[in-house]
Amino acid sequence: MDRREFIKKSAMLGLGAGVLLLPKGLRSSALAAASYPDLVAVKGGTPQSMFDKGMKSIGGMGRFVKKGQTVVVKPNISWNVDEADAANTSPALVAAVVKHCFDAGAKKVIVMDHSIEFWRNSMDSSGLGNAIKSSGATYAPAESDGYYQMTAVGGVSLKKSMIHESILECDVLISVPVLKHHGGAGVSVSQKNLMGCVWDRRDYHANDLHQCIADFLRARKPDLNVVDAYRVITKNGPRGGSPSDVAAIGAQIISPDIVAADSAAVMLMGRKPEDIGHIRLAAQAGFGQMNLSKLKIDRITA
Repeated sequence: MDRREFIKKSAMLGLGAGVLLLPKGLRSSALAAASYPDLVAVKGGTPQSMFDKGMKSIGGMGRFVKKGQTVVVKPNISWNVDEADAANTSPALVAAVVKHCFDAGAKKVIVMDHSIEFWRNSMDSSGLGNAIKSSGATYAPAESDGYYQMTAVGGVSLKKSMIHESILECDVLISVPVLKHHGGAGVSVSQKNLMGCVWDRRDYHANDLHQCIADFLRARKPDLNVVDAYRVITKNGPRGGSPSDVAAIGAQIISPDIVAADSAAVMLMGRKPEDIGHIRLAAQAGFGQMNLSKLKIDRITA
């Protein structure tokens, strides 16, 4: 068990023996973590204002990012469409996440996605290119296999994968997906978003898509998940096709638990988490909690 998992498990015991067994210098961190919600659901504001309020509730970015660390922010930037089409993550939200990372003391913030359509066009059309540049973050090139390293995953179906170097080398990984319908996976949220970290997505589609999505968490699980549900593609995803495909939900989900974040997000679409293969498989593998009734949730109106 690594240090982060030990602190988490001990914190769940509250003021009991688990916390008391921690080294003295770690007790206050464990007790503080136990006082925060496991998940925050925000509605009613702009992407930036919802994120500001949500992060305040969950303890601030300083819980996840320490001074001098390198952070990778992983949004959706795959599609050469306008922001209003909701196929990509909100530029305002990505800029807000980057700002919070720098305010917490990050040395460098990298934004990375292996775009499906030509990345420059996707960056320009979506507004994410300007958001990344103005926020002071660095965009990590991802269009060549030279940026990826073959990595042992050891999953049930995904045994190995070529993973982007920034994902392997960063101190902190933050998944910032846009919630949307997906023709193959059913939905696309934080777990599905991580397919943009690998070189060859065909490996997933040819070898049990849902199991591979869940398996990737063995290689790298995000430290924080921020789900953009401001505008949501409810059909014809992941790219969408017309304004009628998009619903204005105006929400945001924030959690360090990727399974919980995805579970809460799909419920916004009227779906049951257990009906989504990769969410169910990730929960069964112990990567997070699918049963939201077992979690402490803070529901906020921005």
